[in-house]
Amino acid sequence: MTPGARLAAAIELLDAVIAAAREGGAAADTLIARYFATRRYAGSKDRRAVRELVYEAIRRFGEPPPTGRAAMVALAEIDPGVAALFDGSAHAPPAIDPDEPRAVEARVPGWLGRRLVESGLDPADIASLIDRAPLDLRVNRLRATAGELAGQFAEARLVDGAPDALRLPTGTMVDQMPAWQDGLIEIQDVGSQIVAAAARVEPGMHVIDLCAGGGGKALTLAAAMDNHGVVLATDVDRTRLSRLAPRAERAGATIIETRLLDGDREAAALEDWNDRADVVLIDAPCSGTGTWRRNPEARWRLSPPRIARLVATQSRLLDLGATLVRPGGALVYIVCSLLDAEGAGQVDRFLADHPGWTAEAPIAQGRARGVGKRLTPAHDATDGFFVARLIRPC
Repeated sequence: MTPGARLAAAIELLDAVIAAAREGGAAADTLIARYFATRRYAGSKDRRAVRELVYEAIRRFGEPPPTGRAAMVALAEIDPGVAALFDGSAHAPPAIDPDEPRAVEARVPGWLGRRLVESGLDPADIASLIDRAPLDLRVNRLRATAGELAGQFAEARLVDGAPDALRLPTGTMVDQMPAWQDGLIEIQDVGSQIVAAAARVEPGMHVIDLCAGGGGKALTLAAAMDNHGVVLATDVDRTRLSRLAPRAERAGATIIETRLLDGDREAAALEDWNDRADVVLIDAPCSGTGTWRRNPEARWRLSPPRIARLVATQSRLLDLGATLVRPGGALVYIVCSLLDAEGAGQVDRFLADHPGWTAEAPIAQGRARGVGKRLTPAHDATDGFFVARLIRPC
C-alpha cells in the first residue's frame, strides 16, 4: 500500500468505528481485524501504519468525529506528514478543502470531563487517561516468580507493590512465547493486580468472583491461594465465561469452578453460597473511564443514560454480594472507573443501606477516595481503578 492508500484505509476504518460506537457495534480492534482479513495485499507494515493512524485519531478526539475524513483533516493540521498525503493521487484521499468539516480536538467529551472534575480528578489525571499504556504481565506464582522470568523478556522490569508483575514496552508480542503457552504468564495491568490483592485471600478459603468475565481475577485469586480452597467464578455472559476453563487449564489452576448465571435470577442460582464466602470480589461492569489508555474508543460509547444503567447494576451486585459473605468476611468492590457515582458514591450508598458493615483500607497504594482507594495513570502508572474492602459484622 502507498502512504496515501494507508490514509484512505484509516479514514474508511474510522467511519466504521464511529458508526459502531454510535450503534453499539463491534470494537475498533475487531473492525480493524475484519478489514484486513479481506485485504490480503496489505502487509504487516501497512496494517501497523493504518492502525496507528486510526488510534491516533481516536485518542485525539474525545467527541466522536462527524466522519473519518473530518478526523484525519483535523490531524493533518497538526501533522504535516499526514497533510502531505491528501494529494488526490491514485488510492489517496482528495485534497483538503479549506472549508470542509474538521473534528475538534479534546481529551474527553465535555459532559464527561465535568463529571471527572467533580469526582476529584485534576488536569494531569484527566490528560493521562489517554496516554499509551505499557504491556503488563502477571507471572503465575503457581509455576514461577517474576524474578525468575524477568530475564526472558527484553527490557522487562519488576514493579514495586505488585510482586507478580513484569512491565514490558508497548507492543511486545508475548502470546507465541513458551512462557505464555506453558501458563507461566497472563497479560494483566499492574493496577488490576494491585486491586485484586485487596481480597487478601489465603489457601483454603471459599471465594466468589461474582463478575468473572474471562477470568483474569479468578486466576489471580487461585494463584494467591496456592491452588488450595475454592474459587467460584460466575458471570451472566456465556461467551466470556467460557474463556476461563482453557485459561485455568493452561495455568494449572484446578480450584476454579464456573457457574453461568441468569441475569434475572442470580440470587436463586447462588442460594447455596449464602453466608458462606470468606471473600466475595465484585469487579463490576462500569464505564471503563480508567481503561481509556487501552481502549480510547470507549469514550465515544458513553452517555449519561448508559452510566445511570451501570450505576443501577453496580448497586444491585453489591447488595447481592452482601448476602453471600459469611459473618466477618469481606466484600471487595472494584471498578475500572474514576467517576464517584460508580466508586466512592456506590460504597457510601451501600454502607448507609447495610448497618453494621464497616470499611477498611483495601490497599497501600493509590490515594484515598471516600472509604476506598483510587489508582490513576498519572499518580500510580496504572490503569484507573477504585477499590473498597467492606467487612460484614460478626
